[in-house]
Amino acid sequence: MDMELKKYTYWQDGNMWLGYLEEYPDYITQGESIEELEENLKDIYMELNSGNIPSVRQVAELAVA
Repeated sequence: MDMELKKYTYWQDGNMWLGYLEEYPDYITQGESIEELEENLKDIYMELNSGNIPSVRQVAELAVA
């Protein structure tokens, strides 16, 4: 199985690392380390793509002339 890469934005706030997946900017999570933040982002991604959460907002690109 090929690993899929997802972009995320992150920052440090005090002792915590916060971040969100670029595809789902409304869903921010945190961790005490970058590694914990990445695990939490993976969990959010799996949950958002499970179909169990209604009305999940996503970001897409639109080509315009």
